Amino acid sequence: MAERAARKVKRTAASPRTEAANAAPAASDRYAQRVKALERERDRLKTQLAEAEARIARLEESRAEAVNRIDWVIDSLHNVLENGA
Repeated sequence: MAERAARKVKRTAASPRTEAANAAPAASDRYAQRVKALERERDRLKTQLAEAEARIARLEESRAEAVNRIDWVIDSLHNVLENGA
């Protein structure tokens, strides 16, 4: 029994540096993938923003044209009423 106890060697845990060195490539790959995913999302959002801004500009232009037409119709009706009375 003493022989077996003498042969037992307590294993030590891997050093934190070794574990960090082994984990670093996996972590950096995950970070690189996450950065790429975020960059793709950013680019997609920029495109959507540009499209939304262009649509807003078109809508504002259409609104301004509609308001101008309504003003013109109101002015025309006032002129008809004044000349007809």
